[in-house]
Amino acid sequence: MAEVIGVRFKNVGKVYYFDPGGVKIKKGSMVVVETSRGVECGEVAMENREVEDSSIVQPLKKMIRPATNEDLKKLAENRIREKSAFEICNKKIAAHKLEMKLVDVEYTFDNSKILFYFTADGRVDFRELVKDLASVFRTRIELRQIGVRDEAKMLGGLGICGRPFCCSTFLGGFQPVSIKMAKEQSLSLNPVKISGACGRLMCCLKYEQEAYLDLLRTTPKVNAIVSTPDGRGVVVDQNLLTGTLKVRLDKAADAAPSSYHVSEVKILRDGRIKVDKSELEQLKALEKD
Repeated sequence: MAEVIGVRFKNVGKVYYFDPGGVKIKKGSMVVVETSRGVECGEVAMENREVEDSSIVQPLKKMIRPATNEDLKKLAENRIREKSAFEICNKKIAAHKLEMKLVDVEYTFDNSKILFYFTADGRVDFRELVKDLASVFRTRIELRQIGVRDEAKMLGGLGICGRPFCCSTFLGGFQPVSIKMAKEQSLSLNPVKISGACGRLMCCLKYEQEAYLDLLRTTPKVNAIVSTPDGRGVVVDQNLLTGTLKVRLDKAADAAPSSYHVSEVKILRDGRIKVDKSELEQLKALEKD
């Protein structure tokens, strides 16, 4: 076991472990630590606690110090510099006529490097741009091409549910999302309804999936053969959240389906959830990161 604190460098970024060196640090405090890319200032997202050695990426780096007023002032100055660097870089991109969109700029805490995050449809030859930026800022320059999901996380916004993006409010990282998840959650495979503002499958399909899988274990699927209080029939529709089923009874095949609660029926032969190959081909782009 080892005592650690969890530090986050972005608003909803990944939490990294550091050795507090015996100092008690409160959640929300700012600390200065040494990282693989140099000295950084981050927010404590997890107070001192003991964790298993197996969950720590070795070597565990030590916290340098709790952030001082000077450190916080420097952090604020860097935020101002980032806005200026963003404008300068945008002008340079236009001057070099590059097909790329600048998303964010980040100064490292010690100003040893500036990172420019951008999106583009394909590969971009930005070597001349890097030289141009280096001559202006007189420091190391790094350009990182990111995906549309990362862009949405950085910029933020409102989803189709009317709430702020999950990725920019509480999701620390992205998980793979598949068309099968949408099918299992009885959602329409209309790209407009199952994709987020980034144009990829909504993140909520992933973190809600476990609850839907639990419901699927006890709820007959569409085309399942079931026994009802009124006789045997086939499930033609289901609502996993309310537990209601629409069943077409064998003895009244031409009549409208009857409604039952899942507790009222018994599964004789369950159905299967299938995703047609044609549907997969049409929606494959939505699964990309």
